Amino acid sequence: MLFIRPTNQFVKPLFVGLAFVLLVLISGCSIGSNWRGNRQASNPIFIPSSSHEAVWERTVDVLHDYPFEISHENKLDGVIETKYKTGSSFTEPWHKETIGLENRLESTLQSIRRRVFINITPVEGGYLLGVEAHKELEDLVGVAAGSAGGATFHESAPLQRELDLVVGQSTPSGWIPQGRDPKLEKDLLNRLSTSLNGR
Repeated sequence: MLFIRPTNQFVKPLFVGLAFVLLVLISGCSIGSNWRGNRQASNPIFIPSSSHEAVWERTVDVLHDYPFEISHENKLDGVIETKYKTGSSFTEPWHKETIGLENRLESTLQSIRRRVFINITPVEGGYLLGVEAHKELEDLVGVAAGSAGGATFHESAPLQRELDLVVGQSTPSGWIPQGRDPKLEKDLLNRLSTSLNGR
């Protein structure tokens, strides 16, 4: 019977692989839900407040925590829109907009982006906050061109000048709407409710 003694050549890649799997499992447990608790947030939520400015500024602060950048604000219409944010992978556990292990895996393997719309409507006794989180998947239509390495060409080849050389994709990327992201909406609503109601 032949026994193969493990060497450093086999042990190091095995150790790195096991460490990566352990990291994924640990980060998956910690990012499965950003907001712990069993409360179900309705959409929209009611915020009892008499200060429109305080509700507005605190809402913007919560969006920055995820972190979303604001693209448009209109206090008269009560609308806050964010810029698109690329979905966070397993290597970015500090970003909070990708909720759940399944979404983290999807964002790790594919290009995903999200955008949030918040509506703040004044009502008797306070404000209604509605959240819409939209998710899109990248559709790479064209073929991405890659440049060959310097060792590929012979030094004796004559110089060729190509003035119409195209580097990159032949056509721009498109995005396929994936609908709304209910997990992100729920997480945002829970955090807004806790932040604005002081609970």
